Amino acid sequence: MNILKNINITERQMAFEKKPNCKFTRNQIIQMMILFLFFSIKNAANYCGSSLHSLFNCHKDTFYRMLSNDDIDWRHILRYVNKKLVCNISIRSDAKNSQYPICMIVDDTDMPKTGRKGEMLGRVFSHVNNRGSILGHKGLFLCRTDGRTQMLVDFTLQGEEGRVASKPQGISKTDIEARFNKERDAKSNVEQRKAEYLQDKISNMKNMINRAAIDHMDFDYLLVDSWFTCKDVIKYIRRRKKNTHLLGMIKMSKTKYMIGDEEMTAAAIASAMTKRKSVKYSHAYKFYYFEIDAVFADIPVKLFFYRFGRKGIWKALLSTDTLLTPYKAYQTYSMRWSIEVCFHECKSLLNLGKCQCRDFGSQIAAISLNILQYNLLSYVKRFESYETIGGLFREITAKTVELSVTEKIWGLIQEIVSAVAEFFSADFDELLTSIINQNKQLKAMMKVVQNLQLAA
Repeated sequence: MNILKNINITERQMAFEKKPNCKFTRNQIIQMMILFLFFSIKNAANYCGSSLHSLFNCHKDTFYRMLSNDDIDWRHILRYVNKKLVCNISIRSDAKNSQYPICMIVDDTDMPKTGRKGEMLGRVFSHVNNRGSILGHKGLFLCRTDGRTQMLVDFTLQGEEGRVASKPQGISKTDIEARFNKERDAKSNVEQRKAEYLQDKISNMKNMINRAAIDHMDFDYLLVDSWFTCKDVIKYIRRRKKNTHLLGMIKMSKTKYMIGDEEMTAAAIASAMTKRKSVKYSHAYKFYYFEIDAVFADIPVKLFFYRFGRKGIWKALLSTDTLLTPYKAYQTYSMRWSIEVCFHECKSLLNLGKCQCRDFGSQIAAISLNILQYNLLSYVKRFESYETIGGLFREITAKTVELSVTEKIWGLIQEIVSAVAEFFSADFDELLTSIINQNKQLKAMMKVVQNLQLAA
């Protein structure tokens, strides 16, 4: 709550339109929704009766209206808050003297759904265990890491058009007609997000990086998996600043690279270098490796090949930074794992992708809130030196559970005293004060309640 206060989220900065007749401002409601999971509130429907409800007296409809509001620019809110957090982190001495490069990571993750009536909902291909298609969305995320702190910068919800014309998005026309649909202004923020839904991932990735550049979130390397390591992305990165490079995994497939005067696939390169006995062994990292200069998409690149064990399978990285060493390339690319950690923590701790609202705008809002929660946790972890995000999350929720349990016990005591006062026709306040003054345990409990409420 102190961090939210320091970020200074105001109506003007969030581009909110002021409504004088409303009891609560929009930024107050958003800040409350950010705090939900830290107070063990699963969703807006579970808000009433929670310990947070005593601080902010409203009902679930207040939050659901906020989630489904088409005029709220959640991307603008994310960009504003992230810019503040990154700025505060970058001025620290451990950030200025860091041995790690600043990297942007792009990757997608499955967001399966059980209901069939969600707006824009369809079938998407899942790479997890080669399961084929699943009902749901794909979330395409842009993550920033400096080696110590990971923050999710931007995202788009992705869908797939489907391979069969009779089944758009892989579902029947009957299911499409049964889906939730809402008429909106063509210029609304939700309609703009819907336009990204069926757009290709590479175009959405470029737009996300361009928006990050506008917010002065510069980076040294863009880390991607083999799906994004293609000619289009390489050319895009090289058109940017000279000190920005791509580092990505490549497939050992039919894609050819110019080695000298000869075009060769990655598998052919590995076979040729093995026969020439150009492979080296690293005792520090326990892998075999070699590097080779190449040209791909008319751009000079360097290929790094790695293999664990004599009979292991060769894997390769491509970098537009031709001065990069095999060890540095391996260390830097290992930072890409941080986005997988982000996905795991967001899904297990913050319920990423589990919003049950049918409205597409509500899905965007729920994911945006999850990102804000995760980035605030990452920010606290950096400044308070917690070991893991999970440990920090458990400590915060433990404190709020303590507040909730203590308040409930105190409420039961008040109810009992009230019943006794009514039975004997006595004054409630006088009776309660008398009991507290004569009982050290109750007096201590009352102080605990007051202190916890002040701390919250």
